[in-house]
Amino acid sequence: MKPTACVALLGDLVASREAPDRSALHRHLLQAIRSANAGPQILDPLRVTAGDEFQGVFASVGAALAATFTLRAALHPAQARFGLGIGSVQIIDAETNVQDGSAWWAARSAIEAVEEAAHGAHRALRTGVAAAEGHEPPTASLRAAVALTDAALFGLDDQDVVILACLRAGTSQAMMATRLQISPSAVSQRIARGRLAILAEAMTHLEEVA
Repeated sequence: MKPTACVALLGDLVASREAPDRSALHRHLLQAIRSANAGPQILDPLRVTAGDEFQGVFASVGAALAATFTLRAALHPAQARFGLGIGSVQIIDAETNVQDGSAWWAARSAIEAVEEAAHGAHRALRTGVAAAEGHEPPTASLRAAVALTDAALFGLDDQDVVILACLRAGTSQAMMATRLQISPSAVSQRIARGRLAILAEAMTHLEEVA
């Protein structure tokens, strides 16, 4: 019988050492994490572990992906990379919540692979998914869907990111226009030009099926 799986998420900020104000970036990260921790199926909430690194544990790949989508929107224009590891998690020290287990090893392997691959033609890659031995590995279709989502998100500007987040939250176009201080027609044009409604639907479907 295969052990019960959960999904460990490791994340770090891209090129954070180059940020002109590291303290402001850290506060920005903490705010983004608070937003992501309002999501579903969280077994251990996201928290900063050291510097610009953070981690959390989720009940499914879909829930972990939802957290990465929220983080990316909240952090923009700062960028983050993510490693999702399918496996087991054990608490070594309950008082300090120090954890170990195959899910963490898989997550570390996934994020290192993303960092190594994210150059040239793969520079948009931000998310890796890996499974520990004895657990169901991610399918080729899932890996492809995650990579395509990364590529679609990579090219969005500030307003597109806000509109996409609003679409996923069910916000009306009128409210989007008010928030962005642009006309409703400009919102509609951006949605059509960036295929943002299709992207929002695809992201939701990916969360559901993963």
